[in-house]
Amino acid sequence: MKVAYYSPMPPARSGIADYSAMLLEELRGLVEVDLGGRSGGAAVALYQLGNNADHMEAYEMALREPGVVVLHEANLHHLITDLTIRRGDWDAYVEACAHDGGEAARVYAGRVRALDVGPDYEGVPMLRRVLERARGVIVHSRYVGARCREAGYTGPLAVIPHGAAMPPVDRMNWRAKLGVNESDPLVGVFGYMKPYKRVSQSLRAFARLLRMAPEAKMILVGEEHPESPLAPQIRALGLQAAVRRFGFATEMEFSGYLSACDVILNLRYPTVGETSGTLLRAFGMGKAAVVSDVGSFAEFPGSVCLKVPVDATEEDTIYELLNLLVSRPALAHALGARAREWVERECSWPRVARLYAEFLEAVAAGREWREPSETEQPPTAPSSPPAVQVEGEYLLGWAEPSAREYVDTHLTRLTKTLELTPPGGPEKSILEMGAYLQITPSLKTKLGYGGVRGCYFGPAGRVEHREVVSTGGEVFTCEVDLFDAERDRFPYGGESFDTVLCCELLEHLTADPMHMMSEIHRVLKPGGHLVLTTPNIGSLRAIAALLAGYHPGFFPAYIKPSEDGASDARHNREYTAREVYLLLHGSGFEIIRLETGEFKSEPRPEHVWVEHMLSRYGMPGELRGDGVYAVGRKTGPVRERWPQWLYS
Repeated sequence: MKVAYYSPMPPARSGIADYSAMLLEELRGLVEVDLGGRSGGAAVALYQLGNNADHMEAYEMALREPGVVVLHEANLHHLITDLTIRRGDWDAYVEACAHDGGEAARVYAGRVRALDVGPDYEGVPMLRRVLERARGVIVHSRYVGARCREAGYTGPLAVIPHGAAMPPVDRMNWRAKLGVNESDPLVGVFGYMKPYKRVSQSLRAFARLLRMAPEAKMILVGEEHPESPLAPQIRALGLQAAVRRFGFATEMEFSGYLSACDVILNLRYPTVGETSGTLLRAFGMGKAAVVSDVGSFAEFPGSVCLKVPVDATEEDTIYELLNLLVSRPALAHALGARAREWVERECSWPRVARLYAEFLEAVAAGREWREPSETEQPPTAPSSPPAVQVEGEYLLGWAEPSAREYVDTHLTRLTKTLELTPPGGPEKSILEMGAYLQITPSLKTKLGYGGVRGCYFGPAGRVEHREVVSTGGEVFTCEVDLFDAERDRFPYGGESFDTVLCCELLEHLTADPMHMMSEIHRVLKPGGHLVLTTPNIGSLRAIAALLAGYHPGFFPAYIKPSEDGASDARHNREYTAREVYLLLHGSGFEIIRLETGEFKSEPRPEHVWVEHMLSRYGMPGELRGDGVYAVGRKTGPVRERWPQWLYS
């Protein structure tokens, strides 16, 4: 399906421009996108509408060519003034007010024209005209959806969450730039410092906090509003030593300052239902956040943020919540961790793009749209079937005598890999890369795959027939294809397998891992799964080794050749869990599971000090096991053949 897409795009200094850039990265894998409708022939048009002059072209086009409009807030009055008053067309402004709000709004607009009063930005939302023309509407909250219905809209409407990125957090680097040590609480307020951001109330509450936590600091990042100058307020409260102001920040600076904070204040009143991209980014970074209990913000689960009423108790509540989070950093960390988990589940860009595509297809086809609940997976992403448990003793029964010690050492990893692998069926096929036939028989006998194939490094075109017999007398046979996974085309047709296992292979590659990932993507069926495991260079063990002066790699040694000159492949590059995430994402996979664990479960008390150090410095303590375990679902084309983080 072709979609004509209208929106400001970077480098426009617009939050919706950034939103569109991130959405399109995922949406292009699901539909054909025609940016600006240049080529024609689209099944439906999509208009991103915000309340400023950046969206004039999209708004006017939405009236001429009806399509699906995305309302990022329940108000377009500022946009309409840009389209009318700023163009000198007062008649159009008065008529627009009357169309939206009736005769009373017309009379008030006449007073605006006479310069007696300013525009009634909050009282007349200016939604009615564009909604009358819309074929469908997308909003980010039930609050804005309700405002659309109140304006008379009766057509298809989808509540699709605002997407949230999960950027890497470089907390200590940016705290060092700010001159803040690892234990000083840092509170941040971000965005255009308009009065409705409750900046004055936040400053007064912070001044009270300093009596209890004199080491606390605050940063204000964003342009000042002329109606609310910050310097006089900071001086009056005696906060010059504890509060720093920053004006407009670049994207890198904005994310850096955000990563440095322990607590984010994202307050606003009044509201027109806007959703804060900054807040979603903070959630994605795992930050503890305090929001106003109003509008779309009231809809966030109470488990992922703390909420402040917009009444006479507001300032007192801000102080109490700041004091709670600053005095109990473990509680703040847990709150941020839950926020990160929530946005990863509900607001990931792949999920958001999938919901967009579903709704656009329904509107184009005239089908009814059924909105999934928060706990319901989208129709195109069915939940995984129950995992299959394979006992360790069963695996040991298939191990050849020479490999029994290795299998016993890696038993936890092998059983966990099988638990992560989606169960098969007689009609399903699976490819195990680097097949040693340690878990390969279980793919058929326990997971139920009708077709099991193996592959291994060797001369391309050669096929080996392998047969193993378990200690219980079971016989398993398998064809193993030989080729070079990072240079050769895999000897299989496109969309041949339901599942591919790539276990303890990635770390051995020397030249072009994305060739392998692209070929795995090619041979997987749409919606097929990749199960990938590899050692974790970011583990507690690796950190401890590095700080003690040793190599952090799990297996950094060179391998002494045997007498015949042959040697096994050594580890060439080990990966962090986040790098595995980026690898799968760039290869066209939605990440279904990403976790770490041990190769063999046993107590590791010698690493407790590393956990304490990470906690003290506010560094992530998650994903620190020795091995990375990841499951990806093929959802779109390969996004990046040569990702910059991996290739020079």
